[in-house]
Amino acid sequence: MSHPDRFAPPGGVSRNAVIVGSVVALHVAGIWALQSGLVRKAAEVIVPAELLSEFIAPPAPPKVTPPPLAPPPPPKPAPKAAPRPAPMPVAIADPTPAPNAPTGITTPQPPAPPIEAPVAPPAPAPAPPAPPAPPKIELPSSDAAYLNNPKPSYPAISKRMGEQGKVVLRVLIGTDGVPQKVEVNKSSGFDRLDRQAQDAVMRWRFVPGKRNGVPEAMWNLVPVNFVLE
Repeated sequence: MSHPDRFAPPGGVSRNAVIVGSVVALHVAGIWALQSGLVRKAAEVIVPAELLSEFIAPPAPPKVTPPPLAPPPPPKPAPKAAPRPAPMPVAIADPTPAPNAPTGITTPQPPAPPIEAPVAPPAPAPAPPAPPAPPKIELPSSDAAYLNNPKPSYPAISKRMGEQGKVVLRVLIGTDGVPQKVEVNKSSGFDRLDRQAQDAVMRWRFVPGKRNGVPEAMWNLVPVNFVLE
């Protein structure tokens, strides 16, 4: 690439003035070519590349010089070890006591009081035993069909006099079912009817009473009715 100073005209005209003049001359030539019909010929006009490049290219940016690097810090000196303290003098025990040293009296320590054993709480009272179940009692009976107990006979004089009523007898029945004792618990109101009922029941047989399935002598109430027909 040639240096642009060779295009400078004599007489000391500046390079910028030359560039501006060239551009103006080109514009004037283009306008004249359009008017005279010489567009093709004007298009073939070649503008010097050096003038266009100098007119269009921007100025180069200034060079930036990087700052110099800071030198590394010097290494720190190693800390000095602290000086060791001088050894302390060691005391040596003297077995010989001083002549005016006080004499101590050793008092024996009193014995420790005895430790009482903790008193255990009283044991709870045992629960009372459960009451026994009531015994199963079966009363004597004279209603069994196999006993064949006859009815008391009606006294003839009581029939003639119209005596009638209900006698309730209290009978002690043994374990064999035989009456042992007969008492009047409720009278009929007539002595003849009461005695007739006692005599008849003493000849009866009974199913003995039982306690928990075991035969036992028991008292039983036996009603006897005297009714006129």
